[in-house]
Amino acid sequence: MAEKRRRFAADFKRNAVELLRTSGRSVTEISTELGIDRALLDRWRREAQEGETTSRKAFVGHGSFRDEEVARLRKENADLKETNEILKKAMVIFTQKSPR
Repeated sequence: MAEKRRRFAADFKRNAVELLRTSGRSVTEISTELGIDRALLDRWRREAQEGETTSRKAFVGHGSFRDEEVARLRKENADLKETNEILKKAMVIFTQKSPR
């Protein structure tokens, strides 16, 4: 059975490349530590370097960051709608004239 393709968030890619740049360790060591293929880390490093030399950003549109952010925003939106409905009901209750 075919293995599902793994996706990595842009932040993960940037952090991996930054670790490679600053640690002084080899690509093989870092890729093994992160559990990714050496060639993949090499490609990310190349893409980041190309992104620095051109006006385009590296790692745009890949990974799960966007999906996570959309899910978080949807939940926040639902919570705000619920709070709004509660406040509307409370306003109706508190603005009604009490019987004398």
